[in-house]
Amino acid sequence: MLVGYMRISTDNDRQSTDLQRDALLAAGVDARHLFEDHASGTRDDRPGLTKALEFLQPGDVLVVWKLDRLGRSLSHLLTIVNALKEKRVAFRSLTENLDTTTPSGEFLFQVFGALAQYERALTRERVMAGLAAAKRRGRRGGRPPAITGEKLDAILSALDGRMSKAAVCRNFGVKRTTLIETLARIGWPEGLAKQPRRDTTDSGNPKDSRRL
Repeated sequence: MLVGYMRISTDNDRQSTDLQRDALLAAGVDARHLFEDHASGTRDDRPGLTKALEFLQPGDVLVVWKLDRLGRSLSHLLTIVNALKEKRVAFRSLTENLDTTTPSGEFLFQVFGALAQYERALTRERVMAGLAAAKRRGRRGGRPPAITGEKLDAILSALDGRMSKAAVCRNFGVKRTTLIETLARIGWPEGLAKQPRRDTTDSGNPKDSRRL
């Protein structure tokens, strides 16, 4: 059985599924077996696509008007098609004349898979090179600190005044993991900020713990 999937972006109100619907119906897809989404292709949570994938049974064929209607990227597209293969469901794209039920279509998708792996390797290499270059310039990669400005100054003052981290989190409304990560990023000298401890002798007189 042929099952059709259509998608248009909600960013453009002038778009409609009419062109895709006509092409899928002309290809033999029953109107009762059409699924659609009005969402960006970058979204993973597309209810129409989810319903279509759940509806498909072994031996069925998922049909789209164009490849970019299904996947948000080459690697995402291959992930979906590989999931279809595990369910013994074929895939067909009308515009690209791609059909995994044919030897040529299957071979082309294997080529796409190799290209996607190559693309991931290049992306990883560029990221590592960028991080290395930033490190040489004294910059650190990753997300910017979640606590900044006057709030951070107030928190540091509180910590320097020997307020506990738990109390800081309660009073300033921050998560403990966020606080720890921010302090690590700025290199807060925790050990140097604490006041000298005071101790007492057996007679009860104060004794500076730094004295022997």
